[in-house]
Amino acid sequence: MSPPNKPAPRTRLIAALDTADITQAKNWAAQLAGVVDAIKLGMEFVYGCGFDAAKDLSRTQPVFLDLKLHDIPNTVSHGLKSLASIDACLLTIHAAGGREMIARAREAIDAAYPADNRPALLAVTVLTSMDAVGLREIGVAATPAEQVLRLADVALRAGADGLVCSAQEITPIRQEFGAKPTLVVPGIRPAGSQSHDQKRVMTPGEAARMGADWIVVGRPITQAPDPAQTARAIQDEILAAT
Repeated sequence: MSPPNKPAPRTRLIAALDTADITQAKNWAAQLAGVVDAIKLGMEFVYGCGFDAAKDLSRTQPVFLDLKLHDIPNTVSHGLKSLASIDACLLTIHAAGGREMIARAREAIDAAYPADNRPALLAVTVLTSMDAVGLREIGVAATPAEQVLRLADVALRAGADGLVCSAQEITPIRQEFGAKPTLVVPGIRPAGSQSHDQKRVMTPGEAARMGADWIVVGRPITQAPDPAQTARAIQDEILAAT
């Protein structure tokens, strides 16, 4: 269920189905069908429910397959080819894997998917749970924005279609690389929501105004009494902002 891999006319909404309970995930997916633009299946879902479950959901609506592959180039290349049975519209690798790993990922996707149904290859820059203190703890002296731009340059030159970044880095990325890269932005929290373990957050409307192609919202939707109603409110906020 892959939409065309081209810039969106508006910011689109992804609901993160972060659960290892297949029944719960299917229930959320059913409630949100036609309300959100895609669902995110990440490590918790895929590792807990299995690849066949991910494949089944990918037949019902567009899927952002967020497994953040990060390994030696050969392993990532073969891993991406193994994921081709899941009809994803977006999938992720870590930009920190370096130029060769990203280039091999690009080659793998081009070889494994038909040209008219190829997922966008997204390079994860700096996790939205990280801040300057967290970066220093792992030996990175740069600010999050500086590190994001550094990794973005490597990833886009190596063939990535876009980036996963926090909303705080949308403007500098657009200033540096223009409108072409697809930007997927997690760490989105409607006004009044808890930030949980996210540190670089922004509201849906703010992210839309700044130029996000896709925003990812998880717990504020899935933990709401009415997930579909909450998702509709977020869509309304996006439309009002653009």
